[in-house]
Parts: sequence; C-alpha cells; structure tokens
Amino acid sequence: MSSGDLNRALAEAWRLPTFESDPEPLSALAEKIEDAPPPRPPDLPRELRRSAAAARAGSCAAGGGATVLPGQLVLERNPNALRILAREISACVLVSSTNGKTTTASMLAAILREAGLDVVHNRAGANVPAGVASALLEDRGEIGVFEVDEAWLPLVAAELDPGAIVLGNLFRDRLDSYGELEAIASAWEAMASRRRGTRLVLNADDPITAYLGRQTDARATFFGIADASVGLTGSEHAADAARCRSCEAPLDFETRMLSHLGHYRCDACGVARPAPDVGAQNVALVGTSGSSFVAEGAAPEPVRLQVPGIFNVYNALAAAAAAVALGVDRRAIRRGLSAFRPAFGRGETIRIGTTDLTVTLMKNPAGANASMRMLAGDGRRPLSLLIALNDGGADGRDVSWIWDADFELLAPRVGPVVCTGRRAEELALRLKYAGWPTARIGVERSIPAALDQALAPAPAALQVLPTYSVLLELYRELAERGLRRPFWA
Repeated sequence: MSSGDLNRALAEAWRLPTFESDPEPLSALAEKIEDAPPPRPPDLPRELRRSAAAARAGSCAAGGGATVLPGQLVLERNPNALRILAREISACVLVSSTNGKTTTASMLAAILREAGLDVVHNRAGANVPAGVASALLEDRGEIGVFEVDEAWLPLVAAELDPGAIVLGNLFRDRLDSYGELEAIASAWEAMASRRRGTRLVLNADDPITAYLGRQTDARATFFGIADASVGLTGSEHAADAARCRSCEAPLDFETRMLSHLGHYRCDACGVARPAPDVGAQNVALVGTSGSSFVAEGAAPEPVRLQVPGIFNVYNALAAAAAAVALGVDRRAIRRGLSAFRPAFGRGETIRIGTTDLTVTLMKNPAGANASMRMLAGDGRRPLSLLIALNDGGADGRDVSWIWDADFELLAPRVGPVVCTGRRAEELALRLKYAGWPTARIGVERSIPAALDQALAPAPAALQVLPTYSVLLELYRELAERGLRRPFWA
C-alpha cells in the first residue's frame, strides 16, 4: 500500500462520523491500514498549528471546550497529523472498550502522574481521531494516554504506534452503527495480529479480548477478578459471548461476574480463561459508596476506590495492569487509584441543595445491568431515580436494547421515578413491564423540567441514569445553573 493510498484511506476515514453496520469494511480497513510501514511525514506547517490554536481560542471564547475542533481542522488539511504529533511524546498508551474506557484511561493517567510523569490525555472523553489530535495539540508531556472509540482503534493505533493497548471488554452497543459484536472483534483481531511490537493489556475474564492473547501471548498482560464470591448466581439476559472464539463450541462458565465476563472454559477445545497477571481478591462492593480489593501483582496493600460497582473494579484492574506493563512503581499504582475521582457522568456526585445527585452513564444492556446491580446493593430505600433515554447518533438510533436490560432487578426498590429524553415514553413503558409501580413513574421530555421534577421532593440522594447525548445535555444544564463546571473543564 503506497503512502498516497494510505493517506487517501485515512482522509476518507477521518470524515466518517462512525462505521456502518456491515462488519466487512471495518475489519478489511483494519487490515489495509496495517499493511505497510508508515512513512515519516514532514512536520506540520507553522501556519496550520497557528490555525489550530486560533480554532481552540475561538471555541473556548464561545463557551466550548475545543476538545475536537482543533484536531479536526488539522486532520482535514493533513491526514498524517496524528503520526506527526505522536513524535512529540516519548510513548503512548491507547485504551478501548465498550464500557469503561473513559474511567480506565483517567485512572491510568492518575497513576502515571502519581509516578511523576507528565501525561497528555484526552480527559474530556473525545475519543475519535480529532479528539486525540486536539489533546496532542493542546498539551506537552512525556507519555500519552488516549481513550479511543472501539471502531476507530485500528486506525488510531496505525497512526500513533502505541507501546501498549488496553482492551477492557466488548459488549453489544450501537448496533445500527457498528453492527453485531463480531464486527469490532474481527477488526481488533486483525489489528492485534499485525502489531508485533505493541504490548496488549487484556481482560482475562472476557472471552473476546482474552482470545487476542492466544495470538500474541508473548506480549500480553492479563487482568481479571479472581474472587468468585462477587460473581452472579446465574446468567444475565444480556450476556453476549457465549461461544468459544477458537472452535465455536458453547463456553462453560464456572462463575459469571458481569454479562459474559467471568471464569470460563471450552470443553471442546480446551481454551480457558488465562491466569491474570493482575487479579482482584477480597473484593468488597459497598453499594453506591465505593469498593475495595487487593490487586495481586500490582499493589502491595488493599486498594480502596471512591467509585462503586464491579465495573469500576474492572476499570481499576485494567489501569493497574497497564501500569505494571509500563514498569510503574507499585506504590504509585495504589496511590493513584485510591485518590482517583470519578470522571464526568461515570459515578460523579454533585451536591444540589440537600440532595446528592449521582450520574452514571447507561448506554447498553451490560452497562445498565451493572448499574442496577450496584443500586440494588445500596442500603438506602426507596431509590429516587431520573432515567433518560435519547436516540441520537451518539446513543444509537435503535433503543430496543432497553428490553434486554434487567430493570426488573430494581422493581422492589424504586421510589419516585422521572423518565426523560426523546424516548421517555418508551422508557416508561419498559419500566411498567419490569414491574415498577406506575403511580411512581413520571414522564417529562424536557431535561431541565425533568431535573426540577426529580429534585422537587428533596431526596437525600438522586440517581441519574442517562444515555450519552442526554448526559451532555444534563451537564450543560448543570453548568448553566452554576452547579458544575462544563464537562470538559
């Protein structure tokens, strides 16, 4: 593949808002981009850097965060910009998964800063190429930590040539954009098979990501939850990966932690969960208050997280395993995780009057189930809830996934509930079928009005579960009310 062909392929990819549902172009593009060693392009022209700086200043002056615009401008004019900008840092790590990549990347950045490193990080969650380029244009540092959208990962990896890639999980998500799970899994396999010099940090409990280590086990670091006591008693309705990726036979699960994550084995071909290099023992999940665990292989003492839920234990393990792979001091790992505060919309709590409002993103069945499991373990009852469902491009046009989420789990616990967003009525219908008392369910499409309605009873705690585009609307509303800084700040 010539340099010109590569540039044209990348230029076309940068213009795409996302990949379409057919899985073949995604995996084919992953293979195509990796075929040739990248040429060494010249530096960015000074006038282009000045234009990017002006775009940043203009966006900030208009009240925006400039998390995408500068990078978008540069990539439109120079498709090699990411590769050029990557030369300005010594190393970089890419973090991707369906759920948890924002939190994992933020945790890893906190650990590396605790270790004394200057970190470049797309902290506001702009995980497309333009967002990564914007972060590189804005900051200078020794190491980059970039969360990357699952479908964009092969392209970004080809441009940045990362020293490590952290792959947390794959779940069904935005089927109208990405297609079935196999589309992303195939693209990741094509990418991993070609990146011989990159250390992979893989979730041993996810049969999809762990399979990548069978192709590249000499350079893989695995993490997982070893403590079976926090496993599920049965299988969740939303479990995805039920078959062995090697021989397609059904997997036998000894323990399920979340959806298809757990301890598994294929009796047909012998493929089994790899032994984690970094494993969680003595896991304690304390409702919405936090969690703790012993990170064997990463931290000398128990880690106490200020973020709750089993999904955040996985995020912390992923960050710890990446830090181990990078040779970070174990004490810095523990300090970084213990001091970590939740990223926006990922379990963040905001005080409004006498109410603690906690916002947890809900975008697919696996994530929704993890959140409801966390809320079910909270001793406070009844629960006050504001649940928001949109069908924007960032959410996925198809909202039928709500019927695969186990809302039934919270039926005995719910107090007043407000449904909001463009698909609020469908959400309310789903909750009715889940056995939630209809007399407690209100519907209000307007985000500001729904927030006021949910706060009106002055509950001690209000749990907010929004899809992605509603999350941004909610944070804009909170910023306008002076209750929180903009999410990119």
